Amino acid sequence: MNNARPATDDVDDDDLDGIGVWVVRDDNGWQLGRLSDDALGSLGDAAREIRDLRSGGAAFALLDVDDEFFVILRPGPSGLRLLLSDVTAALDYDLAADVLEELNIEPPDLDDEELEDTDPWGDGDWAILEDLGLPPGVLEIIVSETDLYADEHLESIAERMGFAERFEQLLDER
Repeated sequence: MNNARPATDDVDDDDLDGIGVWVVRDDNGWQLGRLSDDALGSLGDAAREIRDLRSGGAAFALLDVDDEFFVILRPGPSGLRLLLSDVTAALDYDLAADVLEELNIEPPDLDDEELEDTDPWGDGDWAILEDLGLPPGVLEIIVSETDLYADEHLESIAERMGFAERFEQLLDER
């Protein structure tokens, strides 16, 4: 993850760059497509789009916001399962703050100077993709690579799970 922060305390959701990708594993293998740009700024919008897929297989979303952080979102019977790659992103981005709120985790209390000196850290459901072949320990290692951008983290996840080629095509289309 990149330690650079936007110039303002809060980023306008209309100015977000990145990509949201839905992923479904069904009898035909991995299916991927793009989520709307609204999914990058709203946890509710992202969750609604995944639920609307009405897939018979496992469905989840990979959200890369401004190449600063990523979110893995997976609806389940007991609610949303979530992983946020950088808890400190909640200080600047509504989506990250929404994820922490859903996880019942307080955002870090850091001023701008402390934030500059703090390495990012992830939190949430580390076993979110375990049943699909990505062990929690591997996901933790991927997130701990703080010299990578969010899209590079997600490419690593896609590679380990077996849908890298289609994921990279979607990244190239943005």
